[in-house]
Amino acid sequence: MQQKAQAEGTITDPVGSSNNPSNAVFTVANVITFCRLILTLIFLWLFSTGGNRWVALGCYVTAAVTDFLDGQIARRTQTVSWLGKIMDPVMDRVLLITGVLGLLIIGELPVWIPLFVIGRDVYLTLGALIMRKVRRRPIDVVFVGKAATAFLMTGFSLLLLGIPVVSGLGLVNVDWLPGLNSQSSPIGIFFVYIGIVFSAITAIVYTGEAAKIYKDSKSTQA
Repeated sequence: MQQKAQAEGTITDPVGSSNNPSNAVFTVANVITFCRLILTLIFLWLFSTGGNRWVALGCYVTAAVTDFLDGQIARRTQTVSWLGKIMDPVMDRVLLITGVLGLLIIGELPVWIPLFVIGRDVYLTLGALIMRKVRRRPIDVVFVGKAATAFLMTGFSLLLLGIPVVSGLGLVNVDWLPGLNSQSSPIGIFFVYIGIVFSAITAIVYTGEAAKIYKDSKSTQA
């Protein structure tokens, strides 16, 4: 819609503003985003091949804490671009997935956790694409979804650090629930478990909201 309005000349905001992104590729903000991607890939290579863990984490943290930088520079210098608007959320997911993948490769994370996290993202993304045919405006973000992301990112970050390590609770006797069994684990795994519970609730909430919107649209058409 926004691109169509640009083509028709109905947008009066300056080119490069948030409401009127440019088609530029080589902007300072986009270069920073690209550098964040390179740092993330370097982290994954070092972390998964047994390189210096602290150097790898340094790359990861730098890529994470500069998340706000590219967007701020783009807005302040009026160089917001379509590429940047696409790459910024993509980069956030890449950052999360590479952290999870690194932990999986070195055997510090059960395989079901990344499968769940990635599967939930795919489910919600496909759902959002389907709902766009019913209503242009996306479903509002819910608090439990924000909480899920916060717990997951905190948990994965602590797992990457590998400290502090706490004794297992001994509640279950299965290998695929570290920390809840008798196995000692970094405290981050408990944040991940909480994040997974909130993620499941988020998926249920969004599914219910989508079903309500779909039902209302059919009633309106009838």
